[in-house]
Amino acid sequence: MSKSTLLGPWLRRFLLEHLVTERNLAINTQRSYRDMLTLLLPFITKKLSKSVDRLTVDDLTPLIVRQFLAHLEQQRSCMIATRNQRLSSIHSLARFIGEHAPEYIEWCTQIRLIPIKKSFLPEITYLDKYEMNSLLAARDDHTAQGQREHAIILFLYNSGARASEATQLKIGDVDWQARCVRIVGKGNKERRCPLWRSTLDLLYEITNKRGLDEPVFLNRCHQPMTRSGLYILVKRCANRAGELAPSLKNKMVSPHVIRHTTASHLLQAGVDINTIRGWLGHVSLVTTNIYAETDLATKAKALAACVVAEKTGSGKSWKEPELMEFLRTL
Repeated sequence: MSKSTLLGPWLRRFLLEHLVTERNLAINTQRSYRDMLTLLLPFITKKLSKSVDRLTVDDLTPLIVRQFLAHLEQQRSCMIATRNQRLSSIHSLARFIGEHAPEYIEWCTQIRLIPIKKSFLPEITYLDKYEMNSLLAARDDHTAQGQREHAIILFLYNSGARASEATQLKIGDVDWQARCVRIVGKGNKERRCPLWRSTLDLLYEITNKRGLDEPVFLNRCHQPMTRSGLYILVKRCANRAGELAPSLKNKMVSPHVIRHTTASHLLQAGVDINTIRGWLGHVSLVTTNIYAETDLATKAKALAACVVAEKTGSGKSWKEPELMEFLRTL
């Protein structure tokens, strides 16, 4: 068996040479490719009854890939967006191999012909003003844990930060004089967000006398907060807030829902969409426009602003243009 046909060496080159050196992708993106492979390789070995180190490029057939995608949706209950993300990673791997080994161009073409499945954008969940205020009010100021929880919820709402951005935040990222915070987002892109005085006061209370290189948010064991820990914390606070706002009991509240809430409330307050894009760290306005599409209240205000009064009495009758009449006869 030729070494060039083994899949293992190609995967190493793809992960270390292509993703890191050539494309310089963010660490979270690199981990996404890695996670795809940790699911794909065991699936292939089970299907073919071969060990991982014996797999070849030809073992990764279009049929196997399609079966893997079906496995993601049916057995692992993955959403279409996740399925498409895994497929895009496989497409990238096939293109890399095809570009460096001409004998695999036909194989690459067959893999890349597997289509991305069309999906509909899910409805964005966000909290209204009363629900968000209830989430902030459901706190225990008498304990250190309660103070930390309140500081985290308020920071997420104030900044619109992603879960990963909040957990990676360092004390040195907070500019106490300028009243803003430096956030490193996807692709290592930086942005600055203004902070309320109340947010700064809470952050100062939980970070006082700690080093600038230490994380802002710690768990109850005084260890850096993780993404999963942050999700559990927000869910716990939402369950507690359900006593004040019963509607919260019917919503799956997460850090990303709070992020959606920040964007929606900024939009409702009249902040222009480009400012919100910069606030959230979106690369494209297309992503931010989703909030404008789903916010019915803002649409209603826009409609009320451009309402016209109906004319009364007789006037010149409107006649459909001749071109339109012609088109309707075709």
